[in-house]
Amino acid sequence: MDQKKELKEMYKDMKIEAGVFTITNTQTGKVFVGSFNNLKRLNGFQFMLKTNTHTNKELQADYNTFGQDAFEVKIVEYLKKKEEGYFDAKRELEKLEQKWLDTLKPFGERGYHS
Repeated sequence: MDQKKELKEMYKDMKIEAGVFTITNTQTGKVFVGSFNNLKRLNGFQFMLKTNTHTNKELQADYNTFGQDAFEVKIVEYLKKKEEGYFDAKRELEKLEQKWLDTLKPFGERGYHS
């Protein structure tokens, strides 16, 4: 029973990190920019690609064509949360993602966004 209690405490203490990530097709240079309030969800995102169920059809098609090894996943920035006062994490994460969309411009031939 002590081990179970210890595992629960470890789970509670786990830091949930939010941030922006990119998936780059190393064959074409095309980039997908995304964000999650919990970056552990990135595993689910990759699972969708592996199981041919991702909603971004162009990204999915290239993933099917080039394979998993042709894609590089990178966390480009973590959301820095304010320690004091009101902090709208969802809004700040949206702004952070937009910053990376503006910087990388992954549209048309350069990426997987329309």
